[in-house]
Amino acid sequence: MKGGCDIAIVGAGPAGCTLASLLKMRGFEVLVFDDDKRPDLLVGESLLPTVVNLMRRLGIEDRVKEFSTYKPGVAFMHRGGLRLDFFFPEKALGKTPNYSYNIPRPEFDNVLRERAEELGVTFVKRRAAVEKGDGEREIRLTQECLDDTPELAGKHPKLLIDCAGRVRLFARELKIPAKRGGRNDVAYFAHFENFDAESSKDGQVVLSVLNHGWSWRIPLPERLSVGLVVNKDVAKEHGSTAEERLESLIDSEPILQGPGQGRKRVSEVMTYTNYQLISDRLHGPGWVAVGDAHGFVDPMLSPGLFMAMHMADLIDRKVFAAGAKVLDRPEQLAKGFEKVEAEMLDWHDSWANIIEYFYDGRIFSMYEAGAVMSELYGKWALPFLMEKHMSKQITRMVSGVSTRSRYGRGLVAFGAKHLLWKTETPEFYSVR
Repeated sequence: MKGGCDIAIVGAGPAGCTLASLLKMRGFEVLVFDDDKRPDLLVGESLLPTVVNLMRRLGIEDRVKEFSTYKPGVAFMHRGGLRLDFFFPEKALGKTPNYSYNIPRPEFDNVLRERAEELGVTFVKRRAAVEKGDGEREIRLTQECLDDTPELAGKHPKLLIDCAGRVRLFARELKIPAKRGGRNDVAYFAHFENFDAESSKDGQVVLSVLNHGWSWRIPLPERLSVGLVVNKDVAKEHGSTAEERLESLIDSEPILQGPGQGRKRVSEVMTYTNYQLISDRLHGPGWVAVGDAHGFVDPMLSPGLFMAMHMADLIDRKVFAAGAKVLDRPEQLAKGFEKVEAEMLDWHDSWANIIEYFYDGRIFSMYEAGAVMSELYGKWALPFLMEKHMSKQITRMVSGVSTRSRYGRGLVAFGAKHLLWKTETPEFYSVR
């Protein structure tokens, strides 16, 4: 990179490396700042089927498959005994593969970076330093950062992209506010051996509604990722350290206590807070934020990595398909980013909508109502066929295929309003 670069990306996570690879494929000169500091465990170890298409576009699915666990679907278990099994049927997902993968995050992130390097993306091992700019650059690299990065050849990139994740580097520097979700939860998770996943098919992820909060169990090669999400006040009752709280919470929940007997923790315990956030602004003159730097959603249903990588794909297709000339046309660039922002806000709203059906218990009530219909009317009666069709739509929504579908969202809303009869109330099934 002798003559500088067109675009500098801050952060080498899934959003940054995916976008860098896609832009390099279009012929852009791309530099990525990476301080090479990341924890061994990260939320986002289970992928949606929609991510497989992106892996194929990048040419990495075979590599990911080698170190990952095949994921056929998701199960939802309730403290009252009800269980819902969702698998990814091929016909229901159209052209999207009817499977995905559970991934060890460090290996997955490394593959994305390796692919970007193979394509010719330049990586710089240092933390990017930015400051407020003016005019055509609302935010810019500091002069010291510019001088200490010889790959830039003393030239400031035409565009800066914030892919630094939840750090929200640009938004914090510019003091851009964000909307936060209403839940006051904290998550503790670690990897275990000798912990029963209770998957009905190998690789199936199991989400459980507990006496307090909910949990995930994600099968990984030779270990199980176990996480509990509870209200912060509840967590304080289970010890003073993350390790104490995770172990105590597992032992206090009947759904987890039995499967976790004889467990051996083989990793540190990680803590995550702040589960829903969307920045009030996606872009400005000379910059744009992508992935978690723009916003992130509740981890239930595992939409996080899909959202980050899909946003990178949207930026590539809706903005940079026009070629290098777009970087010299600020109005065209801004219009492209506005289209991406509108679509991503709709994604956030759609995920929040379907996730709320699990939090408030309506999904379980609808499932129970469907079982009642099947028993009363038989498999060829209209009520049963309606329930079967609704289950198909829910499967498409939770897999990322039609999460934004107005038809699907309307159908589920109709079912939650009119079909909940002869069942336990949603309140009974809700996440406390």
